[in-house]
Amino acid sequence: GGKPFDFSAEDIHETRDTGGKNALRIYEMKKPVIAAINGAAVGIGATMTLPMDIRIMSESAKIGFVFAKRGFVNEACSSWFLPRIVGVSKAAELVMTGRILTATEALQCRLVTEVVPQDQVYLRARAIAKEIAENCAPVSVALCRQMMYQMAGARWPMTAHKLESSSYHYIGVSPDALEGAASFLEKRPPEWKMDPATDMPPEYPWFPAQPFPRNIQE
Repeated sequence: GGKPFDFSAEDIHETRDTGGKNALRIYEMKKPVIAAINGAAVGIGATMTLPMDIRIMSESAKIGFVFAKRGFVNEACSSWFLPRIVGVSKAAELVMTGRILTATEALQCRLVTEVVPQDQVYLRARAIAKEIAENCAPVSVALCRQMMYQMAGARWPMTAHKLESSSYHYIGVSPDALEGAASFLEKRPPEWKMDPATDMPPEYPWFPAQPFPRNIQE
């Protein structure tokens, strides 16, 4: 009952959609985030997966951005994330038609990474998470994840070159880099020492936090 999407009592310059706040938190994370989609991911069920790194979808699941068909607009920062995943033209098509996609269609436009049988969705997501956790250094994963997301909006490749160079300088003599080389030469699983919570480069985060602007032009 009521009007759960009525924000008229709030200042239009101050109101923030909950999905967007959630998307920004995922964007800022240092850990990989994997979506296991095994049902109808419609509306926020679709947009909330966009800041995630990998989307695994069931053969029988469906996904769609139906906002315009209901007289609303897409949210959860999806106008930033969706075009970067499927391209601007495809993103516009998906949002303006509000079409519900089958798993095959979602895979074809690269909205999802893999399509698996329904009973394998969560297992496959966990298998990918295990592969990352067992083989890759947590700080290296955190740096790679954040470089790719933050460089999605960079104007020049030189910015990426600067970030990668400074990250290499930091990580090159770190315990994890030494362990990575040693474990490879000794043909054994690596034993990582560094923690993204405490061992990120001193200049991270690289850019100041962007405040929620009162006016859209800011």
